Amino acid sequence: MATRLRIIPGELVLGDLRRLYRERPHLELDPSAREAIADSAATVARVIASGKVVYGVNTGFGKLATRTIPADHLADLQRALVRSHCAGVGDPLADQVVFLVMALKANGLARGHSGIRGEVIDALLTLANAGVLPVIPSQGSVGASGDLAPLAHMSAVLIGEGEAVHDGKRLHGAQALEAAGLTPCELAPKEGLALLNGTQVSTALALAGLFEIERVFNAAMVAGAMTVDAAMGSDTPFDARIHALRAHPGQAETAAVYRRLLHGSAIRVSHLECDRVQDPYSLRCQPQVMGAVLDHLRFAAGRLAAEANAVSDNPLVFSDTGEVMSGGNFHAEPVAFAADQIAIAASEIGALSERRTAMLMDANISTLPPFLVAEPGINSGFMIAQVTAAALQSETKLLASPASIDSLPTSANQEDHVSMATHGARRLLAMAANLRRIVAVELLCAAQGIDLRRPLATSPALAEAVAEIRSVADFFENDRPVAPDIEAVAARIGAGAFDRIAGMTVDGG
Repeated sequence: MATRLRIIPGELVLGDLRRLYRERPHLELDPSAREAIADSAATVARVIASGKVVYGVNTGFGKLATRTIPADHLADLQRALVRSHCAGVGDPLADQVVFLVMALKANGLARGHSGIRGEVIDALLTLANAGVLPVIPSQGSVGASGDLAPLAHMSAVLIGEGEAVHDGKRLHGAQALEAAGLTPCELAPKEGLALLNGTQVSTALALAGLFEIERVFNAAMVAGAMTVDAAMGSDTPFDARIHALRAHPGQAETAAVYRRLLHGSAIRVSHLECDRVQDPYSLRCQPQVMGAVLDHLRFAAGRLAAEANAVSDNPLVFSDTGEVMSGGNFHAEPVAFAADQIAIAASEIGALSERRTAMLMDANISTLPPFLVAEPGINSGFMIAQVTAAALQSETKLLASPASIDSLPTSANQEDHVSMATHGARRLLAMAANLRRIVAVELLCAAQGIDLRRPLATSPALAEAVAEIRSVADFFENDRPVAPDIEAVAARIGAGAFDRIAGMTVDGG
């Protein structure tokens, strides 16, 4: 049975957002939200009755905002808005992401500044709880004015149109509503616009990427420590006194984790008096690089948590004064910047991991057999696995290019600057998939190196990591296809198998 999560509008913390993405809990709206929601809808009704012209309530949209809509066509206006904006293309978003989008949309609407009735929010939550997830194409949003096309596809199901997935089957919107025990919503004035306007798709995609990269980060921390041991590197660069002289919290925190992971290694003790003065940067500077990555991931996480609780609708309803104000909270520039920051930081995870893998291949540095295999020459060992990691890292670097620096005007130049947040956020999932495989290659190579050091034993923490790897990939005696091993270890990274060993999160930014 699904766990429960009560939405108190505007108060979701990063742990809640992680649960929404990972666990898909049963959603409940806190009763305290009901009054503000009702007041907001009543304010819109009063504004309409007064004859005042308000954007999106009794006008057209975008460049058509100068067209006033007669009162007897206001409901038609909202239906037409949803239909016309269903223009998304591309592969559908993953179910996990769609569920998170729905939860974020309900959270924003329930703050009581969107002029939408409680029953529409309830219908959205009922769909999510019933596992009826709208089919949302992944492409078609520029991240301003909100995520219009993808949210239109979500909203179409509420009015009995569009498509949704339920129990693995793709259904027409009317069938999907029936499966959830609902009938089509008759949208009141402003409600279609409230559903479509917002940054929830960009934000959900960025959070999904963040949470996937968080798991890669933990695995890369473990891999880096394993490579230090496999290559008989020094743990002196992780000494707390070094990092106390530089006021970067992530650097000090990651150094402490490396010390913990390496504590108790007999391999380390065996070469305390060796004549190697300094290790390559990919070993020695791990706290400086991974600490910076952690700090930037945490800052981005804080911005995304703020956006997840934001009201990013337009216009906004202020029931205390009876005003409906046009603004620009739909512009997803904060999400675009956060996604770019995550992408740049994540690329460095792969850069460092691939370099450590390359170092393990080089017998002159690692002091291990060439390419980590017996009888090199007959066997090629992990030679081409490192090539795969290099190829993936090259792709990942290209994906890290900032999306937010691009902008194309839309809606006949009315919407003349956009964020491209949706693309910037969506590519994070592709980066995470690459990074899982890059780090999986290092984990396989480092585990091989540690096993080649026997009878010397690694630390208890790293022995646990080696056992995790060996549960899906055997020691490499002679050449065999390594692709299944890479995919198996990458899947374990994606499942969070190394999270507890490293014990780090992006919370705290």
